[in-house]
Amino acid sequence: MCEGVITMSSFILIGAADACGGLEPIIRVIFNLLKIFWILIPIGLIIYGTIDLGKAVIASDEKEVKSAQSRLIKRFVYAGLVFFVPMLVGALMTLVASGEQGNSDGWLGCWETVRK
Repeated sequence: MCEGVITMSSFILIGAADACGGLEPIIRVIFNLLKIFWILIPIGLIIYGTIDLGKAVIASDEKEVKSAQSRLIKRFVYAGLVFFVPMLVGALMTLVASGEQGNSDGWLGCWETVRK
């Protein structure tokens, strides 16, 4: 093998270690947990609301159906918030972290390294 040749994967690993200051494994776990919650919570809210509405329809109670519809609409809104708020916060934090000269060192560099 050629010594002194730095591959792209080793460059990324070196970049992650430098950017995160040794916290890269912990930040990677946190990122993966956030990604799981970001997907599972909206799906769970929608499924749970649909089950409630199905139970109300089967019961044939008009008042219960209206109540279940209201809860389902609220759960759709909550699911949308859970899905889109992390994107919005990430965009705002990236904007804030970029500073005046576009410097993205520090936590943002670490987060971007873990994300890739």
